Amino acid sequence: MASSDVLSRALYAPADPPLRPLPPPVADLLRSLNAPPRLAAHLRAVHDVALQLVDWAEHRYPDLTVDREAVLFGAATHDIGKTVHIAELSGPGSSHEETGRELLLAHGFDPDLARFAGTHAAWTDPDVTLEDLLVSTADKVWKNKRVSDLEDLVISRLARATGRQPWEEYLALDELLGRVGNGADCRLAFQASFPVYV
Repeated sequence: MASSDVLSRALYAPADPPLRPLPPPVADLLRSLNAPPRLAAHLRAVHDVALQLVDWAEHRYPDLTVDREAVLFGAATHDIGKTVHIAELSGPGSSHEETGRELLLAHGFDPDLARFAGTHAAWTDPDVTLEDLLVSTADKVWKNKRVSDLEDLVISRLARATGRQPWEEYLALDELLGRVGNGADCRLAFQASFPVYV
């Protein structure tokens, strides 16, 4: 099977549970970069989880401004630098972060959107936004990984914005992340069904 066919399956094939497709500009970019199919599958899984997080935030906090499109773009592109640093798809490394930001800028994407490629692993930086934290959370919980320091930052940000008690926000976020995490095995199987190299 041609590499473009495998990549197309990673971008659009039905999954269980269903994974929504990536935004068309992102899918087009991945095709133009001949992205590894496993990367496309990963980005699709994280994007889908980010969509669940944003839907939850909009429903629970109707008065809170969350840049939905920025979060979804960030989740869909956070690891785009792994098209260059392919070894980081199956091993450790952070070279993809700055490379991804530069790659997005080189392809004409706004710096406010390109930043997620660099901020998705830097949630303790003082300038991170709620949108950055949601992308970082999606990048962890898609595989049911819980990171208490990251979640504490989300809870603190939500409590400050709403005036609610942190324990209220903890309970709500914990319930959501537990529910989202229940689909992790299927998402991991979907990602693993695609090769790194074709």
